[in-house]
Amino acid sequence: MVYEVIEYRAADGIGVLTLNRPEVMNALNTRMRAEILDAVRHAPEDARVLVITGAGRAFCSGQDLGDGANVADIDLERTLRDEYEPMLRAIFDCPIPTIAAVNGPAAGAGANLALAADVVIASEAAIFLQAFTRIGLIPDAGGTYWLPRQVGFARAMGAALFAEPVPARQAADWGMIWEAVPEDGFATHWRTRATQLAQGPTVAYAKLKQAIRQSYANDLEGQLSLEASLQGACGATRDFKEGVVAFLEKRRPRFEGR
Repeated sequence: MVYEVIEYRAADGIGVLTLNRPEVMNALNTRMRAEILDAVRHAPEDARVLVITGAGRAFCSGQDLGDGANVADIDLERTLRDEYEPMLRAIFDCPIPTIAAVNGPAAGAGANLALAADVVIASEAAIFLQAFTRIGLIPDAGGTYWLPRQVGFARAMGAALFAEPVPARQAADWGMIWEAVPEDGFATHWRTRATQLAQGPTVAYAKLKQAIRQSYANDLEGQLSLEASLQGACGATRDFKEGVVAFLEKRRPRFEGR
């Protein structure tokens, strides 16, 4: 696919997907959702970590309400089922670690796009806004799934009902995101984090993601059984052997991702 409204580049094991409609604060339209889906699906072919970020001053302002002749004619259910769900599932199920590098405001579906990633690193210039009730809607794009799991019932309900912006530092304090860092040096910081993951044990990361995702549906017995199975697979990798040897030799391991 030729990308028109995103950019995707991979180097040194890091794939960077940039939402690139800065003139509308990277609002999501049909074309952008299709391009994100394609890029995420292909990222594991040439990268060991995927970073999603935004061009310009915003991360993503959510659904492009100007994407169509008449807003009232938008079939929201179809759009969510056919366009958002595949995109969000691709991010959620991506076998390599995913980082949302939130460089500025993330609103509506844009906020929940960020929360679909494994790790959210935000500039202190960023805010997270569940803007849906401002236009008579409920949070979608996974918002009603991720928010209560990350911040608890009371905060999720308040953020959704009042539709008030949550600053990045507050989002980090709540546990909504991994960390908020100063705007100055933000790009350098997330690249350092991405490099750390790109040089890590790729198979272990994939199994770790699987274990944590499935823990919400398992009881203790089921989760212990899953851990044993996944750990057995990790123990058969070259990375595990390299990790042990590096530990004994008191040096940094050189993981190959297999």
